[in-house]
Amino acid sequence: MIACPSLVGVTEERPARLDIGVVGTGRVGAVLGAALARAGHHVVAGYGVSLTSRTRAGALLPGVALVDVPQVFARSGLVLLAVPDDALPGLVEGLAMTGTVRPGQLVVHTSGRYGVGVLDPATHAGALPLALHPAMTFTGTSVDLQRLAGATFGVTAPEPLWPVAEALVVEMGSEPIRVAEQHRALYHAALTHGANHVVTLVNDAMDLLRATGVAEPDKVLAPLLSAALDNSLRQGDEALTGPVSRGDAGTVGSHLTEITAAMPEAVSTYVALARRTAGRALAAGRLKASDAEALIDVLAEPPAP
Repeated sequence: MIACPSLVGVTEERPARLDIGVVGTGRVGAVLGAALARAGHHVVAGYGVSLTSRTRAGALLPGVALVDVPQVFARSGLVLLAVPDDALPGLVEGLAMTGTVRPGQLVVHTSGRYGVGVLDPATHAGALPLALHPAMTFTGTSVDLQRLAGATFGVTAPEPLWPVAEALVVEMGSEPIRVAEQHRALYHAALTHGANHVVTLVNDAMDLLRATGVAEPDKVLAPLLSAALDNSLRQGDEALTGPVSRGDAGTVGSHLTEITAAMPEAVSTYVALARRTAGRALAAGRLKASDAEALIDVLAEPPAP
């Protein structure tokens, strides 16, 4: 059973000032450590392996000692685990087995994929588990500290520790949202599909524009993509425009021919997204079923490279 938050010095307004250790001073860990320091907490130790991580720690966490992981835990009341998703379960299990985790110590991870279940070995050792995932991309610079303002954190926490999690996120200038343990993987998939894949899509579009001789494709796309994103967030499927939503099979066919010639590796992406767009347009009533037949035929057999 999770101990009452009063054991970690929580008040109704905010948690007590904490001694914080950061395991993984990469893009996320160093920035969140700096954000917590800005809120008045004390970052007392960090751990980073690569030269880049250690350099980033020097820039964002000046004066913070970089030590080994057991020393980070020994010095800290809250330990932030900002490591790759695949490394997290083994790290937590190893820390628990070696007695590195102390009872009453807050152990927080930043993975979007996992909830607090991945921290069970540490919890069984007496730790207080939190999962705080910032729903934003990171550059690993001070720019990210400004971007945290208004950002959202996906939070999974035992109910007694929710006030602690909420206060920590609010202190970093962000908004906490509850994500149930069983929904963490789907939550992370949604963010990845939206954010990571749009980068691939935009870069493909810029490469295609370069193939036409456009020297600065970013200037061409920026107003269009900004408007499309804004409209999508505000209007949902009502924001759908373009030849697929109109059922212009001939136009889509010409697109496939030209993309096949210019950048054949992008054809499968165009086809997959066009099919999904057609499905959403049909469901939303933006595309008539009669107009969709020819479109589906074109997308069923894209041109061979």
